[in-house]
Amino acid sequence: MNKEAFFKITYGLYIVTSSYKGDDSGYIANTVFQVTSSPAKFAISCSKDNYTNDIIQKSGAFSFSILKENYKDEIMSRFGYHSSRDTDKFEGITLTYGKTMVPIVQDECIAWFECEVEQQVDLGSHIMYIGKLISNGMINTDAHPLTYDYYHKVKRGLAPKNAPTFIEKESKEEAESNKTDDESGIHICDVCGYEYDPEAGDPDNGIPPGTAFEDLPDDWTCPTCGAEKEFFS
Repeated sequence: MNKEAFFKITYGLYIVTSSYKGDDSGYIANTVFQVTSSPAKFAISCSKDNYTNDIIQKSGAFSFSILKENYKDEIMSRFGYHSSRDTDKFEGITLTYGKTMVPIVQDECIAWFECEVEQQVDLGSHIMYIGKLISNGMINTDAHPLTYDYYHKVKRGLAPKNAPTFIEKESKEEAESNKTDDESGIHICDVCGYEYDPEAGDPDNGIPPGTAFEDLPDDWTCPTCGAEKEFFS
């Protein structure tokens, strides 16, 4: 199987949310797509392990907000690498509530859509929900939508474990055999795959170019998933 070919399939990145009796939940998704135009219907794919899946099952509704290209890393960490079971992902987030009372994320997004579930398909590890559009709106008309390609090449992020496009990292044996004599000082997050490049630094978090990984502050964390320095290799 050629893993590189998988990365050539185009995706956007979205924040999918739902709510049931005041219990709000959400996650980062890349499988959101329009399936019909009249009436407008959209499909999402949600892991059965996601807490949001339980909420959608109960509420019968979901929303998704389209992330913008120059998003702040904290929102990816919050919605992509933590669970709503034990984290209030919406604390401090700008929200509106739709006709079905699902939360609609405004921060770092350019548009939103609210849907009522009409069909669901069991895919084994995931459930595909097909929803009829009942409302939508624009948030930022100037920003560009975030694509998976940009997320990989510029942000250097990987798919979370529950994502439909998740691909297992190299085994320890494969990693050992693929080692090179590269002395660039790049460190990779073992949690999400983010690469810290000393030549680029982390300007968004006050780390100037030319800062070696060893010289990063002790409290510096992965810009993508929030992992501490000890989780880099």
